[in-house]
Amino acid sequence: MAEAADFQGTSASPARRWLRRTGALLAGAPLVAGLVQFSAASPAQAASSDSVSVALDSLSPSAPTDGDTVTVSGTVTNNGKQTVTGAHVGVRLGPLLNTRSAVEAIARHPHSLQGGTGTEVGGKYTEKFPKLIPGIAEHFSISVPVDKLDLKGDGVYTFGVAVSGQTPARPWDQVLGVERTFLPWQPSDADSTTKTTFLWPLISSVRMTARTGAGESQTPVFRDDELAKEIAPGGRLAQMVELGKDLDITWVIDPDLLASVEAMAKGYRIAAPGDTTTPGPREHQQIARQWLADLQKAVTGEEVVALPFGDPDLASLAHTGTSVTGSLSHLKDATDVAATTVKTVLHVTPSTEFAWPVEGAVDPSIMKVATSAGADRVIARSDSLRENSGLSYTPSAARPVGGGTTAVVADARLSTAFEGDLTRAESSTLAVQEFLAQSLEVNAQTDKQRSIVVAPQRTPTASQAQAMATALTALQSGTWSEAQGLSAAAKVKPDPNATTRIPSTSAYPSSLRRQELPKSAFEQIARTQDKLDNFQVILSDQSRVVTPFGLAIDRGMSTSWRGHRGDGDSFRGGVEGWLDDLAEQVKLIDKSETKLSGRSATIPVTVQNNLVQPVGHLYLRLTSTMPTRLKIGGKAYYEQRVDVSGGHSQSVKFTTSANANGRVGVIAQLYTEDGQEYGDPVTFDVKVTEVTPTVMLVIGGGVLLLVLAGFRMYTQRKRAAARRAEQEGTAEDGADDAPEQPGTPEDSPAAESASPAGADAPDQPSDPSPDTAPESADPSGTGERVDR
Repeated sequence: MAEAADFQGTSASPARRWLRRTGALLAGAPLVAGLVQFSAASPAQAASSDSVSVALDSLSPSAPTDGDTVTVSGTVTNNGKQTVTGAHVGVRLGPLLNTRSAVEAIARHPHSLQGGTGTEVGGKYTEKFPKLIPGIAEHFSISVPVDKLDLKGDGVYTFGVAVSGQTPARPWDQVLGVERTFLPWQPSDADSTTKTTFLWPLISSVRMTARTGAGESQTPVFRDDELAKEIAPGGRLAQMVELGKDLDITWVIDPDLLASVEAMAKGYRIAAPGDTTTPGPREHQQIARQWLADLQKAVTGEEVVALPFGDPDLASLAHTGTSVTGSLSHLKDATDVAATTVKTVLHVTPSTEFAWPVEGAVDPSIMKVATSAGADRVIARSDSLRENSGLSYTPSAARPVGGGTTAVVADARLSTAFEGDLTRAESSTLAVQEFLAQSLEVNAQTDKQRSIVVAPQRTPTASQAQAMATALTALQSGTWSEAQGLSAAAKVKPDPNATTRIPSTSAYPSSLRRQELPKSAFEQIARTQDKLDNFQVILSDQSRVVTPFGLAIDRGMSTSWRGHRGDGDSFRGGVEGWLDDLAEQVKLIDKSETKLSGRSATIPVTVQNNLVQPVGHLYLRLTSTMPTRLKIGGKAYYEQRVDVSGGHSQSVKFTTSANANGRVGVIAQLYTEDGQEYGDPVTFDVKVTEVTPTVMLVIGGGVLLLVLAGFRMYTQRKRAAARRAEQEGTAEDGADDAPEQPGTPEDSPAAESASPAGADAPDQPSDPSPDTAPESADPSGTGERVDR
């Protein structure tokens, strides 16, 4: 979007507006002439402009109206070596500015005396200092009713604070320092108002890794605990929410931020040295819950735009990523998950129709990539999509650029007004006043109503956010602007004279190109995705792995890696490494050499699963490197399906057949159902020893000996039983014929001594029956049990 020309086209404004502006210029002409003469007549003033510095720390109200009193405060500091005497600080009003370029020129050199310091209000509206001692800062505060400023007409005035005094070297009154800013003056409603869209970005750096805990809750692991600082009271993101809730803005949110804070609210861990983690503080969980609750209230009823998940770098994708197969599919995935995440966390339905390249810089390839995932509106910026038709005004933001795509062109000067270090009150005040001045100048260019979009930096600091809020509060309570949502701005009827030509690729800023993600980043992302695809097919619960790793892959393309290439490489390497670690938990156990003594045998191979969930859809293939010598399942290779429970191992047995003696290499390899190799193979040797006739003879002889030993034991038992039966019969006959002997019971020692001795002595009725054959002096047979 081209800025307005340095003159106002009279043909575009009614006569009354032209007369009013001309009258204001004529009224200020003597003042300008006097300033020029004063500046030319006092070269010593310019030479001493740095001797005393002025810092304008506050100006209130920023955009005064009738009846207001303007209060300006700050400090003056004597930077010289000599004491300044008779000093005083006064408010000075310069001429009415007529162009946006004039505002920009003064903002670029606020301390310069070359362009004049304006007319001092004087009188009681000054503050006097008898002495300004070198190196000492003195505070001042001056309040002036606006009717004492002699404002001649609506518009932007140069407004400054100057310090005057004397030095020993120049003992006369002179201006020693000045700081100039702007005073927007539009006390009554403008003839037409500008519709202003202000984007309020909630975007942070990548915080979550791909790692999660093994439990059911899958506790996420964060790279660090910086996000807790951002959302804590007083933190950057906490202030963004607190300030934004009272403004008419369009919230632009990276869903990854919402997902990260929600994960933190449920419990998280923080990466620590040595591949360890520490638990996140419980109080940070409460901080996360409170931040989400505050944000939910702030966005209620407001427009919310969701960027693709992780805020992918569209320019990097366009310039280097598209040469890597599959890169654009990640952008589509990131866009699809964006709406779901925002709706789940914030309970609002966001718009996903907008793409936002870095700093609004576009070229044909960026436009093509930005719209490839379904977004048909691209937020560009006017310093990229420049006007070339000599327009004297700033056109509306919406531009049809072909193919059903609308470029929503943000105003560059307004969008960059809050960049830089705004931690000092002086810098913040100047930024606010310049923003308001530029906005009023835009409105004064023509009576035709236009829609202007402001797209500030992606991650404003807390001090930048505060300055933005101050400026917006003044703007939205002013008389020349009204708030409008981004979707409404994109639908405004385009200006037929505004450019719709997308700049060439060569016009893309080299400073931005140097920050882009390298091609190697997208190659690593593609490699990680391939590994994920190969790993997930074996899982019984794919969501436990696919979801965290899919989001981590999206984060690997984040715009936040710009300027932090080392961190980005480390993050992407960590994602791939963690995936490798998980995949390696399902593996084959190494085997040593296996010996086969025969023509057929069974070889076991063990699959180990150290994951917490079962795995399946795997096939284990055993392959013989010499199938003419050793076959697996009757072929060169054989495979079997494998299913292993979580935390278990399973042994898979393969039948083999040998045709010859010798050592044969065997390869065990896991495969997925689609034929992809999974994990590393295990290689081991099988030593085959053929069964010979001699070995068979020895084995047969051993079996025969066992049979003979068994037969011998059987016959011995039969003979012993026969003798016992015979003895029992003889004892019965003697009992019938002989008289009973008193005093000699059967179990007495006398009875025992009366028994015949020797192997042939008859057994007594009280003797137990033997359960083995009597011992023999002959050698025992093979396999025979011998009782000693």
